[in-house]
Amino acid sequence: MVGHGTRDEKGVAGFTAFVDRLRGRLTDRDVAGGFIELSPPPLTESVGELYDRGHRHVVAVPMMLVAAGHAKGDIPGALAREKARRPGFDYTYGRPLGPHPAMLRLLAERLDGVLDVPAAELAARGDTAVLLVGRGSTDPDANAEVVKVARLLQEGHAAQRGIEFVEPAFISLAWPSVPEGLDRIRRLGARRVVVLPYFLFAGVLPDRVVDQSLGYAAAHPGLDVRCAPVVGDCDGLADVIVERYEEALAGDIRMNCDTCVYRIAIPGFEDRVGAPQTPHHHPDDPAHGHGHGHGHGHDH
Repeated sequence: MVGHGTRDEKGVAGFTAFVDRLRGRLTDRDVAGGFIELSPPPLTESVGELYDRGHRHVVAVPMMLVAAGHAKGDIPGALAREKARRPGFDYTYGRPLGPHPAMLRLLAERLDGVLDVPAAELAARGDTAVLLVGRGSTDPDANAEVVKVARLLQEGHAAQRGIEFVEPAFISLAWPSVPEGLDRIRRLGARRVVVLPYFLFAGVLPDRVVDQSLGYAAAHPGLDVRCAPVVGDCDGLADVIVERYEEALAGDIRMNCDTCVYRIAIPGFEDRVGAPQTPHHHPDDPAHGHGHGHGHGHDH
């Protein structure tokens, strides 16, 4: 499993606990996890441990909710570098988690956990909304996936719960921001909002989502703002990872490339088609000053 990495100790602990959970689930094979940047263990160390135990082929599952620069460029670049470093090593690359039905159920559970109001009461009031907050990217395909998840939540769980609507927002690199999303919801008539972070584990950015949400709430005392937790280490997430692992083993990786800016000339992003993909710089495995290739930005 390949994670992004974070300077937040809670995020690293959540990822590590999840790796242990998968080890308990997949007892007949080796399981390892590493990061592409910011925190140990780096991906190269995790691959090295498997290699030293005699494994020459691994399935790498990106712990990414959307296919942005990290999933499209950084991780494949890092894996290609491991292949060049280690004689006989090869890998199969799985696909990001995406709007999997199980992920939607997990988001719905986090939402319900902070919205302790019966559906009938919510429907009668007609003033409750959700702000789904993604990480944000310079990749329009990735941002569109977050909007898709918001819409799937709206037409599924939110409609059944008596929630009026679900709006998307982003904590970095994309519009609307968290305050802009909350302001839009308030102006559309909501008086109660659940801010739902679309993140797997704790970290700097999920904390920022909470801080900005509470800041907006303090400036608008008539608005009831509640913050749900991240998905976190749980069996439901393990189910999705195992499914992504098994489909990669079987060769059934149905990646959607129709709107990938590195393959298709999306209007406004034509210059990215065919851009080189290089490994991300990790403090414990530096990329020797090479650029990212895919041109995405950061807001760490």
